[in-house]
Amino acid sequence: MATLTVWKFDSATGAQDALDKLADLSKQHLIQIQDAAVVSWPEGRKKPQTKNYGSLTGQGALSGAFWGMLFGLIFFVPFFGLAVGAAMGALTGKFADYGINDNFIKEVREKVTEGTSALFLLSANAVQDRVAEAFAGVNMELVKSNLTGEQEATLKEEFGA
Repeated sequence: MATLTVWKFDSATGAQDALDKLADLSKQHLIQIQDAAVVSWPEGRKKPQTKNYGSLTGQGALSGAFWGMLFGLIFFVPFFGLAVGAAMGALTGKFADYGINDNFIKEVREKVTEGTSALFLLSANAVQDRVAEAFAGVNMELVKSNLTGEQEATLKEEFGA
């Protein structure tokens, strides 16, 4: 079963550094990266930059459409105003089907701000003690949303690359 996690870092480059480290761990078969995306919000920018990486070993489990909608919902909705409210309400309801609820969205929106970055990771089969050891001393905060097997299947079916 896959796990969707969001790791928040106190620098605009922290998420990319973490993804690089996870890529090395993946090569050692200590974690399986099914999909990854990085949000970087440098100081002085009005909005964050986003990049979808996929699985790092081939095609990602999710499409760019999924990441684009999720990032739009988290980071850009407050700027759109009421005109998009109904559509965003429907989209929020759809993400709830995948275990991404209002609290998850609100928490990420509050924590990932200018000067920070976040790594969105869909992973499986992590050797948790070895992964934790690799990140010892790294200043980060983990916001985690576990997907059920059914949610994972639905997510991949609807947004699979």
